[in-house]
Amino acid sequence: MGNIVLGQDNFTGFWESDIALNYTVFNNYSHNFKVSQRSYTYDEKLDVRIRQIDLVHFSNVKISGNQSIALGVQYRFRNTFEADRENELRFTQQYNITSRSRNIRFGHRVRSEQRINKSLTTHRFRYRFALDFPLQGEQLDVGEAYLVTSTESLLSVARANASEYDQRFTANIGWLLHENTKLQAGLEYRFEDYTHRTENILFVLTSLVFSL
Repeated sequence: MGNIVLGQDNFTGFWESDIALNYTVFNNYSHNFKVSQRSYTYDEKLDVRIRQIDLVHFSNVKISGNQSIALGVQYRFRNTFEADRENELRFTQQYNITSRSRNIRFGHRVRSEQRINKSLTTHRFRYRFALDFPLQGEQLDVGEAYLVTSTESLLSVARANASEYDQRFTANIGWLLHENTKLQAGLEYRFEDYTHRTENILFVLTSLVFSL
């Protein structure tokens, strides 16, 4: 199976890592700051090189106990690493709602994005369904592990371009290292532009999250 996947002309592998900080200002208002990098691991051949660096900020407001809205801004440095590519400024609007059944938390997230490049502006709409739960006991304690899985559907539209549909599947195992520190590692598989010529993309994910 591995030889089949790596033999596809439309397969790309990435490693994506990030460091994030969640900062609570008030009970119902918080900030999220994140720095991430994405590197090629496979692009027609085994090849490790940086593709981009992202700086991300979100402001989140709880509108009820289990619902929140957020506004985000992101800047992607792409041209620095690939001269024929453009940097990107992105604005995001988000709505999130969660529910619980025993020790399982379910989440629904809706996003709209404006991805602004020098040559093109793309509007993207996203829906994600996620669930997470501790792997030991009914609640997550320091030193214990948890599982997060999700699937996300995306639609991208831009002037003079055909609409693009994507689907993503993600699974992460995380550890609560400290009361305010989490470490996560996992995989994500993306089917991009699957109504035309499907691009198969595999991500290896690592993430370190601090909360204040």
